[in-house]
Amino acid sequence: MADAEDERIEALEARIAYQDQTIEELNQSITEQWKIIDLLTKKLSTLEEQVRSGSYIADPASEKPPPHY
Repeated sequence: MADAEDERIEALEARIAYQDQTIEELNQSITEQWKIIDLLTKKLSTLEEQVRSGSYIADPASEKPPPHY
C-alpha cells in the first residue's frame, strides 16, 4: 500500500514540476507579447498624432509627378 502511495506522490510531484515549467514559459511569452503590444501602441499613437497634425502628409509642390505622366 505504501508503494502505491509513494508512486502517486511521485507522479503528482512530477506533474507539478512540469506545470511550474509550463507556467513560467507562458509567463515569459506573455511578457514578451506585452512588450511588443506596448511598442506598437506607442507607434500607433505617434502615427495618429502625425496624421492629425498634418505633418505626415507630404507637400504636393515637392512631390514628383507619377511615372505615367
